[in-house]
Amino acid sequence: MNIERHVIEAMLAAARKAAPLEACGLCGGRDGRVSRFYELANADASREHYRMLPAEQFAAVKDMRARGLGLLAIWHSHPETPARMSEEDLRLAYTTDTVYVITSLAAPDAPDVKGFRVLEGCVEVVPVEIVETEGTGES
Repeated sequence: MNIERHVIEAMLAAARKAAPLEACGLCGGRDGRVSRFYELANADASREHYRMLPAEQFAAVKDMRARGLGLLAIWHSHPETPARMSEEDLRLAYTTDTVYVITSLAAPDAPDVKGFRVLEGCVEVVPVEIVETEGTGES
């Protein structure tokens, strides 16, 4: 999965702003390239999990469709733990056709971003490559 640099920067900003709570959002794009980030509220305001508000999710997906984009990733942060699928993340991984992107702030000076796909309870690592922004650079 390719993620445009401005999207990575927006994810890191959202994670740092929310810390020590988890942050969450959705990523839109096409052809395996994420070009738009939608920061959503963590309705549970928790350090250990997140819950997105359905109205915000629907609004983000509606905007993606209007822009000709698809939902490519579900994003959240781990403020104090590594970028890996936790037991909680696995339990809540219902969307098999989407990549789960996790940003870890466990090492604040070296944030880590990783992607995962969950198929029938098995976690598969999806390589994440940061690419330069194309077009307007909107996020």
